[in-house]
Amino acid sequence: MNLGGSICLVTGASGGIGRATCLALHGRGARIVAAGRDEAALRSIAGAADAECLVADLSEPGSVDRLAQDAVSAFGRIDVLVNNAGIGWAGPFDQMGPETAAALISVNLAAPVALTRALLPGMLERGRGWIVNVASIAGHVGVRDEAVYSATKAGLISFSEALRWELSGRGVGVTVVSPGVVRTAFFERRGRPYDRSRPRPIPPEPVGEAIAVAIERGRAEVFVPGWVGGVARLRGGAPATFRRLSRRFG
Repeated sequence: MNLGGSICLVTGASGGIGRATCLALHGRGARIVAAGRDEAALRSIAGAADAECLVADLSEPGSVDRLAQDAVSAFGRIDVLVNNAGIGWAGPFDQMGPETAAALISVNLAAPVALTRALLPGMLERGRGWIVNVASIAGHVGVRDEAVYSATKAGLISFSEALRWELSGRGVGVTVVSPGVVRTAFFERRGRPYDRSRPRPIPPEPVGEAIAVAIERGRAEVFVPGWVGGVARLRGGAPATFRRLSRRFG
């Protein structure tokens, strides 16, 4: 899909991967609708990417419908939807409150499904569009102390796969992007900083660039950095070996 002149809605655009994606798409001639919770940060991306900015907290009831309506009102249509907004929580599952679990499911999985449902009919009517769901390597392998987060990302991966089959030949593409460890404020917000020596976190810019390239080249699945795809394939093809290595190396 040629991004020049396309109208792109990016959620979670206040910083990190979302901001990097806005800049990458803008650099290819796209018009940006940037959605996020941090109004000050959105003003920054408005200047950097000439974006129309919408303050939205996708955990709030009715927020998805309002965002979809406001986004379409801004330019008359949405050609590309990047479902990037997400929250995390780290700790033993038995210490996780039910409200926290519900919030993760709402923002990480329910909101992307609902936003896709709201904007997809317009794409199909025009015979042109693209949906990008930003998942995580955690959705492929499951991560200790991140059971619910991993589950939401696994659901997003499956949703993307199934939707891609349904939309085949109808002019709308679907890409799922699974980053590894990315250097953003995500880890502080989840309640536990990233303290492992490996793998080293990567900056968000390569993820934003990979999203733009995936849309242009019609890629169904992208891992950033590329080597994490090998981890996902090992888990899928040889789960017993994967578990042995995980117990040994962490």
